[in-house]
Amino acid sequence: MATAPATLERVARMSFGQVYPLYITKLERKGRTKAELDEVITWLTGFDTEAIAQHVADQTTFADFFERSNLHQNASLITGVICGVRVEEIEEPLMQQVRYLDKLVDELAKGKAMEKVLRS
Repeated sequence: MATAPATLERVARMSFGQVYPLYITKLERKGRTKAELDEVITWLTGFDTEAIAQHVADQTTFADFFERSNLHQNASLITGVICGVRVEEIEEPLMQQVRYLDKLVDELAKGKAMEKVLRS
């Protein structure tokens, strides 16, 4: 599925540092922790906790965040629907990577076991 160019541009310019606290809030409301969020981000991107904090502080754009990441070899195992779209059918790599992260956060919030979230 193709993403509209204007939407793709908006997402690319969006700051990871602005979205990260929203992820934390969502997860904490559901009884999950910031440490669990960081574990998921580390698994997906290869960034450690310090690197994640630096990206938040630097207000790194999603485009730069994922460009600098080392996407996990099993990221393609992330499937399902997010915002009404199947993540495995998203054509643009950046949009798919952002939706991978969204999907992992949603799975955590829904109470899935970490082993299942991390495709172990």
